[in-house]
Amino acid sequence: MPGPGKLNLITDVAGLLIGHATADAARTGVTVLRCERPMTAAVDVRGGGPGTRETDVLLPENLVDEIDALVLSGGSVFGLAAADGVASALSHRGVGLRLSGSGPAIPIVPAAVLHDLGNGGKKDWEDTPPYRRLGIEALAAAGKEFDLGATGAGRGATAGTVAGGIGSTSIDLGEDVIIGALAVVNSMGSVLLPDGETFYAWQYEQAHEFGNRKAPAKYDLGDPFPEFGRLHAGGRIQAGANTTLTVVATTVELSPTELRRVAMMAHDGMARAIRPAHTPFDGDIVFAVSNRAVCLPEGREEFRRAAAVARIGSAAADCLARAIARGVFESAATEKPETIG
Repeated sequence: MPGPGKLNLITDVAGLLIGHATADAARTGVTVLRCERPMTAAVDVRGGGPGTRETDVLLPENLVDEIDALVLSGGSVFGLAAADGVASALSHRGVGLRLSGSGPAIPIVPAAVLHDLGNGGKKDWEDTPPYRRLGIEALAAAGKEFDLGATGAGRGATAGTVAGGIGSTSIDLGEDVIIGALAVVNSMGSVLLPDGETFYAWQYEQAHEFGNRKAPAKYDLGDPFPEFGRLHAGGRIQAGANTTLTVVATTVELSPTELRRVAMMAHDGMARAIRPAHTPFDGDIVFAVSNRAVCLPEGREEFRRAAAVARIGSAAADCLARAIARGVFESAATEKPETIG
C-alpha cells in the first residue's frame, strides 16, 4: 500500500536538499531547494499576484529544462535578491551552464516570493535588505532533514487568519516511484473548516502528520468565503499580500511538458487544502522537478505513459494538500507572527 516515504519530506526524492535561513526579528526568511545534480523542472502559476524570477525559462518550448536550485522567499520584491545570492554561491562552486571557455558558470535558479512585509517584523533595513545574504545562508544549510513550521520562507507567513509556515510530505507508490511536496503557506484563504480546528485536507492525512483531527459530523460550507470580513479588516485583502509557494518532486523521468502537467494537477491539492485558493490577491505557484531515476514505459499501448503521468499528478496533488496542512500545524508548535483579528 502507498504510504509516506522514509522521512515524509520532499527530500525522500533522492538528490534534493532543503535549507532555511531565518531573520526572526524581521519575521521573514528564505528557503532553498538545492539539486545535487541538475534536474528537469517545470512551473505552473495560477495566482493573480505572483512575484517570480526565471519562470519563463522553464516553459516547455524554451531551451533550458534543468535547474540547479529553487528559491522561495519572503520579502515580496526584495526577496527576489535571495536568488542572486544563491546563483553567485553556486557559480563560485563551478555549478551551472558553461557557454564559453572563459566565462563563469551560470546556475539556473528560478525563484518565487511571498508578501510578509506587513506582519509587524522589524523591516528597517533601508537600502540593504537581508535577502541576498539569507539566500547564501539557506543554500549552505541545505540537507536531507529540515525544520517545518514558522521558519525560512514561512517565518512571517499567515494562512487566512492563523499563522502559516513550511510543510512537507511524501508518498512512496512502490517500485521506486516516490513523490514529495514542499509548501510555504501564506494564503488569503483559510486552511481550516468553520470549526477553526479541523483542516480542509483532513481526509488526506497520513501517519498523524497534522494532528489526526477528523471533521465534525456536520458542518456548513454554504459561505464560499467565510473569513472575508476578518481578512478585510486585517488588511489581507489587497494585491500582493498573500501567496502559497510550492514544489512537487518525483523520481520518475518526465519531459518538461509532462512535468508541467504534473504541476497543473498538483494545483488541485492547493484547492483541496485552502478555501478559496488562486484568488486575484494570491501569487500561487507550483514548481515540479524530477531526478529522472525511474523510467516510464514507452510507446502508445493503451496510453500507458500518459496514465502514469496522471497517477503521478494525482499523487502530487494529495501530497501538496497534506504539506499545506502540515505547515500550518507545525507552526502552532513554533514561534510565529501574530494572527489577524
